[in-house]
Amino acid sequence: MSRPILEVIALDAEDARAAQAGGADRLELVSAIEEDGLTPSRETVARVVAAVDIPVRVMLRPANGFRMAGQRELESLCAESRALREEGASEFVFGYLDEAGLPDIPVLAALNEAVAGCRWTYHRAIDRAADRDGLRKRLASLGDLPGLDTYLTAGSADGVGSGLDVLRSEARRSRTGEPGYGPRLMVGGGLQLRHVPELLAEGLDAFHIGGAARRGGWSGRVDPGEVGVWRGLLGG
Repeated sequence: MSRPILEVIALDAEDARAAQAGGADRLELVSAIEEDGLTPSRETVARVVAAVDIPVRVMLRPANGFRMAGQRELESLCAESRALREEGASEFVFGYLDEAGLPDIPVLAALNEAVAGCRWTYHRAIDRAADRDGLRKRLASLGDLPGLDTYLTAGSADGVGSGLDVLRSEARRSRTGEPGYGPRLMVGGGLQLRHVPELLAEGLDAFHIGGAARRGGWSGRVDPGEVGVWRGLLGG
């Protein structure tokens, strides 16, 4: 079995280089972390892709929240995703819900088409879904979303500490091959070092950190030493 994946949030090339130096396997590249992470600029994407040789997943999210404002915003985001691909982006992160808290299929299908051939993560919108099991099975039934390979989730909108039971259950359902549970489950959102041993024991093999990769939280830069602590705990 390969070592668990460690994904680190980066805001720029300096963060990216530090995360890779500490042992990160992958980056999630965002801007405006005070808005929980929005689409980064084309210039930032180009600089980060050039700065590291590990995969970079680029956030596609124009505003805080998990709903698309309308067709104009969707068309703009699709155009931006194509422009980001021209800057070297080859993996993405997005996830949208409709007014009822169900997966917004037209939005997801449009973005999936815009990044056709790229792998992508459905991010923590799943933690705010009206029916997370239904969301997974609905998306699994759509054969035209082949790029979806990861769900980033805390198991709860309130973070990993509140979502441990859900994460354990979903890990077990993934192991049995239940429909909708094929994509990798990546744990993130209030993840702490103390959570890792029991999550590893459940067979979870992908972990996502942001402020925990920085000395002093979000007020500091990504620190290779902090990333290294996580890498050591995860192995490898």
